[in-house]
Amino acid sequence: MRRRVRSVAEPMTFDEAQRWPDLFSHLQGIVDQSRRPGRFVLTGSQQFGLLAGVTQSLAGRAGMTHLLPFSLAEIPAVAEATMVLDTAIMQGGYPALHAYPIDPADWFASYVATYVERDVRQVLNVQDLSTFQRFLRLCAGRTGQLLNLSALAGEAGISQSTARAWLSVLESSYLVFLLPPYHRNFGKRLVKSPKLYFIDVGLAAWLLGIRSADILALHPSRGALFETLVVGEFLKARFNAGLSADLYFWRDNNGLEADLVFEQGNRLQTIEIKSGQTVTTDFIRAGQKSARFAGDEAARPWLIHGGDDAYVRSGVRVMGWRDLSKDIELLPSHHQRD
Repeated sequence: MRRRVRSVAEPMTFDEAQRWPDLFSHLQGIVDQSRRPGRFVLTGSQQFGLLAGVTQSLAGRAGMTHLLPFSLAEIPAVAEATMVLDTAIMQGGYPALHAYPIDPADWFASYVATYVERDVRQVLNVQDLSTFQRFLRLCAGRTGQLLNLSALAGEAGISQSTARAWLSVLESSYLVFLLPPYHRNFGKRLVKSPKLYFIDVGLAAWLLGIRSADILALHPSRGALFETLVVGEFLKARFNAGLSADLYFWRDNNGLEADLVFEQGNRLQTIEIKSGQTVTTDFIRAGQKSARFAGDEAARPWLIHGGDDAYVRSGVRVMGWRDLSKDIELLPSHHQRD
């Protein structure tokens, strides 16, 4: 294999590299002879095998990048305001759905059958496919919610240890993301469980059986799906900039809650997320309340909603969902302090 690799012009890209475990040791010898960066690109849709090969053979010789589905800024129809919010939720960010005229329902059905059920099951050695399918759909029904592993396992009919293992693989496959509670102690009793989010909101919507905008408009999970979309945008912005996630939420027993929190120097940026198109007084109050737990450390709170209005009102910066497509001020390092 090493001879064949050397006979091909560089740079070279190896797709789904985790399926070729011998490749890593061969590349180690070639790279050790010349540490010129950028000679080889290894891609993989499943992190376990890829990370195992990199850490065992290419430790200190490779850099890692997380490539998630498209952000709103990368979807022309969103930036050009020709795509409405419910379509953005149902379609998600997988590139094929924006490159070709494909029905999202058909594409997601094939994706789940080929990638999730085949590749993920291979790692997990799942014997009962219907149980795993039920588990996946139950996870979709919990997107945007606190993770209760015991309840999830009980509904899926599996042990808690099995649920933990399955969830870990879904994380490593970039299907779900666990948002941890903010770790600093402000002298209050904190919720310690993470929140579960699907990285691609379109996949979550499909798993919930949502096949049309009319169904989505009345679906009880619409608010959670919108929150999933927004949280996913911040995660993508961080990863696309080569940064770690460092995103959190806050919830305590005194009724203070922030859907999203991140540190910005010595300040805390809090974000309240509401799917409604019209900004109401209750929305503004929720935005104000989201920052109270941080006291003097809080920056001006943000309110991201499902409409298009953008302004500052009563100390809250209001942003419409399309503002997330402009790639402005999503990253803490780009934000101007108030």
